Amino acid sequence: MGIISMIVVGFIVGLIARAIMPGEQKLGWILTTVLGIVGSIVAGYLGAALGFYQAGQGAGWIGSIIGALIVLGVYGFIARRS
Repeated sequence: MGIISMIVVGFIVGLIARAIMPGEQKLGWILTTVLGIVGSIVAGYLGAALGFYQAGQGAGWIGSIIGALIVLGVYGFIARRS
């Protein structure tokens, strides 16, 4: 059940991040899910480094969305440069 819930939460977080980020992102539903999962991982590591979370503690919804926005911004920057 853990993997399925991670996929569902990743998809929801990815959708919210894509809705917040201005511009058009040409991502399918699989990349949207990967965006949400990677954003959650980034938020967990960044939050632990800044002292918001304990080591091993998962990021919350807002942190995951912010992490996904960071990943989406980096992806957009790299895609524009190439």
